[in-house]
Amino acid sequence: MTLPRTSRPVDPAAAGARILRTLYVTRFGFALVWAVLLATTADTLGVLAGTLMVLYPLVDVAAAVIDLRSSARPSAGLTVTIGLSLAAAVGLAAAATSGEPAVLRVWGAWAITAGIVQLVVAAGRRGLGGQWPQIVSGSVSALLGVVFVVQAGGEAPSLASVAGYAVGGGVLFLVSALRLRRSAQAT
Repeated sequence: MTLPRTSRPVDPAAAGARILRTLYVTRFGFALVWAVLLATTADTLGVLAGTLMVLYPLVDVAAAVIDLRSSARPSAGLTVTIGLSLAAAVGLAAAATSGEPAVLRVWGAWAITAGIVQLVVAAGRRGLGGQWPQIVSGSVSALLGVVFVVQAGGEAPSLASVAGYAVGGGVLFLVSALRLRRSAQAT
């Protein structure tokens, strides 16, 4: 006689950690591909570079929606992130018609505000692990946002620095994913 297998109850925190880990690894890969594409087109703000600039915050919106749905508790910070990223996509689409300085100003404003929100959201995520790289990422994003705004008023504003920003953020997402591994494997 065989006894039926009983499955262990799924720990919601562990399930959320697994989803976040997958999301963070995906964001790392996207950031690398996006940065390479932007770096190859950053010399001029053409259709491809403009499209890439709008695409990045739209991916941020999708990631925040996934993060929000995987969370055990509603997060006002993630809701704010969705709104900021949607506004950034619209602002970047409009700025792309005015040139690199306008795009850098909008990107910088988004990096500042989204970085502050990311910092607050990550600081409020106790117990999962993996939040420290996101705290660093939010802080660096806010600081680099100021750099982008200043760079926009300089002699040779360039979107190439935004590619480096994306790679750095992607690496911090990967570090977060690795730190979440322990939480994701718990059941």
